[in-house]
Amino acid sequence: MVLFRAAGAPALGTLSPEFATCDSGKNQSPVDLTGMIEGDQPAPQFHYAESGETLVNNGHTLKITYPEGNALTLDGRRYALKQVHFHTPSEYTIDGQRYPMEGHLVHADGRGNLAVVGVLFEEGQPHEALATLGKELPAQGEQRDLIGESLSPMAWLPTQREHYRLNGSLTTPPCTEGVRWLVMKAPVSASSSQIDAVREAIGHANNRPLQSVNARLIVE
Repeated sequence: MVLFRAAGAPALGTLSPEFATCDSGKNQSPVDLTGMIEGDQPAPQFHYAESGETLVNNGHTLKITYPEGNALTLDGRRYALKQVHFHTPSEYTIDGQRYPMEGHLVHADGRGNLAVVGVLFEEGQPHEALATLGKELPAQGEQRDLIGESLSPMAWLPTQREHYRLNGSLTTPPCTEGVRWLVMKAPVSASSSQIDAVREAIGHANNRPLQSVNARLIVE
């Protein structure tokens, strides 16, 4: 399920009419985070209590599903955490700097509106939550039960919660726009062997190429 290929591959919008927004959209993700403006943003509130349920390798990414009970409150609206998944290398860049891995915490409100928290990984000390998953990650098409393992979604967040905020899209087809993105400024660390294990389990680079910012504001 390789969605993004080398230069010269057909545009995503040509693969299916349902993917048209991938080519025609003006608020597509990811982008290079640069030229930010300062804004008085209410701090997001993370209400994370329930541990992960399953770890799935769907051929495009490694995905952890979470049960009801975990939520993000953003500007007074509650978004339930649905899943966490990974991209190697990172999709977003900051002033042109790309990181070896990125995690996405995907949330949805009662009407299906999406809010995604992006967390960048840098190589360094081992990551506790990745250590919990272990070295033997599911191969493509496989999944593993996480019931009984302590894997709070809070473990994926950096200690410092400053972030960049922008309007964007899903980074996989159908590239739906209207997604509220929060990309954490501070990266978290993972060991080179942990990052390599995720990369090898996915089996290919699964980051979407950078998209045009167009008229959007990136607020910090």
